[in-house]
Amino acid sequence: MAYDAHADDVPDSSNSFYLPGVAPRDFQTGDPLDVKVNKLSSTKTQLPYDYYYLKFCKPTKVLNSAENLGEVLRGDRIENSVYTFQMRQEQSCKVVCWQKLDAESAKNFEEKIDDEYRVNMILDNLPVAVLRQRWDGVQSTTYEHGFRVGFKGNYAGSKEEKYFINKLSIAPNSINHEYKEWNDENPQVSTCNENTKNLIQDSAALQEVDTDKEVVFTYDVSFKESNVKWASRWDTYLLMNDDQIHWFSIINSLMIVLFLSGMVAMIMMRTLYRDIANDNQLVTQDEAQEETGWKLVHGDVFRPPINSGLLCVYVGTGVQILAMTLVTMIFALLGFLSPSNRGGLMTAMVLLWVFMGLLAGYTSARLYKMFKGTEWKRITLKTAFMFPGILFAIFYVLNALIWEERSSGAVPFGTMFALVCLWFGISVPLVFVGSYLGYKKPAIEDPVKTNKIPRQIPEQAWYMKPSFSILIGGILPFGAVFIELFFILTSIWLNQYYYIFGFLFTVFLILMITCAEISVVLCYLQLCSEDYHWWWRAYLTAGSSALYLFLYSVFYFFTKLEITKFVSGILYFGYMLIASYAFFVVTGTIGFYASFWFVRKIYSSVKID
Repeated sequence: MAYDAHADDVPDSSNSFYLPGVAPRDFQTGDPLDVKVNKLSSTKTQLPYDYYYLKFCKPTKVLNSAENLGEVLRGDRIENSVYTFQMRQEQSCKVVCWQKLDAESAKNFEEKIDDEYRVNMILDNLPVAVLRQRWDGVQSTTYEHGFRVGFKGNYAGSKEEKYFINKLSIAPNSINHEYKEWNDENPQVSTCNENTKNLIQDSAALQEVDTDKEVVFTYDVSFKESNVKWASRWDTYLLMNDDQIHWFSIINSLMIVLFLSGMVAMIMMRTLYRDIANDNQLVTQDEAQEETGWKLVHGDVFRPPINSGLLCVYVGTGVQILAMTLVTMIFALLGFLSPSNRGGLMTAMVLLWVFMGLLAGYTSARLYKMFKGTEWKRITLKTAFMFPGILFAIFYVLNALIWEERSSGAVPFGTMFALVCLWFGISVPLVFVGSYLGYKKPAIEDPVKTNKIPRQIPEQAWYMKPSFSILIGGILPFGAVFIELFFILTSIWLNQYYYIFGFLFTVFLILMITCAEISVVLCYLQLCSEDYHWWWRAYLTAGSSALYLFLYSVFYFFTKLEITKFVSGILYFGYMLIASYAFFVVTGTIGFYASFWFVRKIYSSVKID
């Protein structure tokens, strides 16, 4: 087996812009270029494995590169390898090692070839990519991340299917190297010319995988000058195609926002301008019925809802996740979380979530005091433990399944312990500090008094039933993001990079506006029908978009993915359940606060006898 490595000259970086925290490195002729190995990955199983899980050439001592929290959570294990190049010094038929496959090793190779696993290597912080030429009317050049472990095929005249180990080149193939007598000090193979060190093509056969097969690993190195600037060298890897589709997504979302904005503006004009400013003017009977419906429930509209404590917990958690998301996106927009900073995005999200516990405690306590609650410590404990506890329980089960598969994607015990320490040691205390500060603040005063006896709610029309209006409310927020959601899922589950955070940030802002506006519109219609139980419904109206997100993930699973293992399917739906749950909490919180502001606004601006 052989590897062909094509390394581009490192261009002058003195005048180039580079991302914060990632500086260019200059090489002189003859400087060593150490190839690092990452992991074996497959989009069919979503289970990464350590590179040395297969019987590849192994250095005397395997050393792990320093890994951050995000890399460990993503299953990235970056280790040293036996492959070392010299800058601008070409090599041909460089013999690395000789391996004899036993039954287990051959079986492992065959399983990974069946599951279409790819080998991931890193050179100068750039991942290995294989060139692919496509012809769709016009010729296009794309790159696939990593190269396949091998392939299946059969010899001419035979129907028996065989397994073959791949070599890395522009067109992957396999070479069965031959030798007369093996010498570890000076290994020579007869399939390469001793003088030119070039492959003798006529003698090159495919390297078959089978028990007791001998495999000789070699590699070639050639350097080709490149005009790509250092600052642009990641462009090939990033998912930045189909800009027209992203712009279509933005326009589609903006149309939804404009439609809802028009409805909100109309409501505000009717309720505030016509009803409040001209409260004493004569209006027609129809207008009076429509505009005074919400006034009739002024004595009950601020009555604390059922399970008000749980609502406080979910709102506080939503603020925590929302703040984490916004700050993470801002850092990504500034370039601090570039793909070259491996694991940076995941690390930032975890740490920001931990520190935003301060906001979670403060928000839940303020809301709880407004509801005249007295057991603030109990609410604080629920805020600190409910959402992360549910996530940790799901994550623990999924991690146990990954451990059972002996995958390198399993989070080690030490890292799990570190996550628990971050949770209990930093997040929980910060939630208590925020809750203490929030509860010390004066309670939020209601703009109108609440009656002692609850008003009876009249029979509601079928379209104003909670189940129907909640499900309808989630459609538009989901519609604002579903196009961009496709690219996000593709980057996560099909091993592609996503770095168009400008589009993502814009879409997220549109999502926030959409959630706010749809909640306000439906909340107004609910109050007009004299139903004052708006607290939970405001939360669930926007939050129901998470249901559509999960349903879309089911559709994506069956139409775009080729996952074959049962465990892999459980992992997919488990992680998508976590993502949907977080999405529910965030969108629900946005919808709640929008309706909260709207209700306080209209009832504080009108004189009620």
